[in-house]
Amino acid sequence: MRISVFGLGYVGAVSAACFAKSGHTVVGVDPDENKLRPIREGESPIVEKDLGEYLAESVAAGRLSVTSSAKDAVTATDVSLICVGTPSRPNGSLSTEYIERVCSEIGEALRDHDGYHCVVIRSTLVPGTFESLVIPTLERASGKKVGEGFGVAMNPEFLREGSAIFDFHNPPFTVIGTPFDRDFELVAAIYEGVQAPVFHTRLREAEMIKYVCNWFHALKVTFTNEVGMMCKAEGVDARRVMEIFCLDTKLNISTYYMKPGFAFGGSCLPKDVKAAVYRSRQLDIPLPVLEAIMPCNKLQIERLVERIQRYGKKQIGLLGLSFKPGTDDLRDSPLVTLAEHLIGKGYRLRIFDPNVSYAALFGSNKAFIEKEIPHIAEILSDDADEVIREAEVLIFSHNAPEFASLAPKTRAGQLCIDLAGVGRPEDYGGSYEGLYW
Repeated sequence: MRISVFGLGYVGAVSAACFAKSGHTVVGVDPDENKLRPIREGESPIVEKDLGEYLAESVAAGRLSVTSSAKDAVTATDVSLICVGTPSRPNGSLSTEYIERVCSEIGEALRDHDGYHCVVIRSTLVPGTFESLVIPTLERASGKKVGEGFGVAMNPEFLREGSAIFDFHNPPFTVIGTPFDRDFELVAAIYEGVQAPVFHTRLREAEMIKYVCNWFHALKVTFTNEVGMMCKAEGVDARRVMEIFCLDTKLNISTYYMKPGFAFGGSCLPKDVKAAVYRSRQLDIPLPVLEAIMPCNKLQIERLVERIQRYGKKQIGLLGLSFKPGTDDLRDSPLVTLAEHLIGKGYRLRIFDPNVSYAALFGSNKAFIEKEIPHIAEILSDDADEVIREAEVLIFSHNAPEFASLAPKTRAGQLCIDLAGVGRPEDYGGSYEGLYW
């Protein structure tokens, strides 16, 4: 295929070299002669393992050339990859001036271009930038409509400095966000030699995925360093602790807990997080990430209460009360806290949980719930149909078969809020609304 790469900095130079190495014809575009000159001579403008060899081979074979003319590049290619920087402004927002400038140049080149051309962005963008900036700029400069005269796609890169060539050929996945099947197939074709799953997403999803990856990487570094500070103060080798920690691929390094949902609870996690925060303060060690966990967990409950308040309905049905399905443990259950908040704000609440019977509660479990909700016996029902029948708003809180089977029993005009991915949206008789989906 014929590909133009706009911006020959780190991502652009590596992308241009790797696509040319894969057999595509590539035109690199940059206004900076200091970047064009070394590439034109088959040399790398940056320090990166194997990049110089890739560039030298591709330039010698005639598969890679460079220019400062956007019009020449667009005219000679079918796909344009935008790899310019999106640096931070002083207030933390992203600067998109380079994106806008390049889109304007490409749009002007497309004005007199007869063939269909796909504009692909690899730069990091805030979700919504395609709709608010990229597409309007291209349409205004070209005089054409997206999906007709030209296509668009978001194709985030996942290249690490120092191993970018390896990462290009061995990515965890390839994400192509576009509303058009034609553009998805066009962009997917340039990755035919790369062995990785390819995902076709919406534009906003593709924009968001890159951010989520980087947020998590930053969180892992910070979390691990907080572990290090705590371990050092306790006379523990943090390297050994994290070495063993990472061997758990069932919970620690896994997909477990990585699905959006409601707040956590139970007798372990809240207790241990609070104990760690208390201990760190005794040792005079600030652990801001760890200290933020419980306030963030509490925020999940508060936001749901605010959401329910906006509906203006007073009769609420809560399906699930224990801290997770398959147990009757109510201690530190976020659903108990939710129920308490709703009752305190004057909502009429009925609760059904097949694993929780007031008559069967005893010990610390019973003491806890009676303290939190003194009249629990009056609002806890053993009849799911009754709770569904009386409710204007139904909250599905446990992802378990017994709760999914209740979805078809909901009725038109009833609002169903799903906190845990309970069943399929189309299974609900009432109006379905996912917590974060």
